[in-house]
Amino acid sequence: MAALDLIERSEESLADASHAQRSAERYLHAQLGALRAAAALVAARSDLGLAESGPQSLWALLPGLAPELAEWADFFAWSTARRDRISQGRIRVTPREADDLLRQAETFVDLVAVTLGMPHRSGRADLITPTVAGEPGPGLAAGWA
Repeated sequence: MAALDLIERSEESLADASHAQRSAERYLHAQLGALRAAAALVAARSDLGLAESGPQSLWALLPGLAPELAEWADFFAWSTARRDRISQGRIRVTPREADDLLRQAETFVDLVAVTLGMPHRSGRADLITPTVAGEPGPGLAAGWA
């Protein structure tokens, strides 16, 4: 089943994101994980008549196939546009932004898997790394221990 394969590939992307050493890498892998989950939902719920309406973004298709995920589609459409600027080196991603997107992508992948009745890995605390090498981490300020 293509949808199950895409969910599994989403999980792999999230694992890659959690082990990425740079914020930009983490952001890009997390965004790819979310994109693959959206593709899984579209693959599972769309009919073969999509070609008649012409090419569309996955994020544009998602609300029609799963209205309960419409806000997620808007959020990840925004992150996709940002991803393009990041991959071109036009904007910089902070560790916080990358970690936030990773958490959002993890939640989204879980929601899609549950929506499709597929197995999923909830709670990936074992995958999230505390800091990105060479960049300040999200820990407490000095003296606040």
